Amino acid sequence: MNDIYVSKHFKLKEFECRDNHTVKLYKELIDRLEIFRSLIGSRPIYINSGFRTPEYNKLIGGVKNSQHVKGRAVDIKKIDNMDIDVMSEYAKKAGFTGIGKYHWGIHVDIRPYQARWDNR
Repeated sequence: MNDIYVSKHFKLKEFECRDNHTVKLYKELIDRLEIFRSLIGSRPIYINSGFRTPEYNKLIGGVKNSQHVKGRAVDIKKIDNMDIDVMSEYAKKAGFTGIGKYHWGIHVDIRPYQARWDNR
């Protein structure tokens, strides 16, 4: 596992694919995550899923054109005592273009167009 920091609060290993530790990552994604973290009061953020290989994405039932496969998305675990809708609003303020709401937390990404969904 890779303990190299890619920003003030995030390590490279947080973005690695779960099946083989490969990673593809955009600086814009990291920058927006740092903004998001500052907006939520510098509380820790736990990334459930970052980059995914096409094979791993298929294995876990990810959508075919997933932003995770492009290295442009992360899933963030629900923050204790914070409503999913509040997390989503902070993600919007941080500049994420793709935001999905789930019972476990939110998906955020930096796709080139706006997308919103609620799968709770």
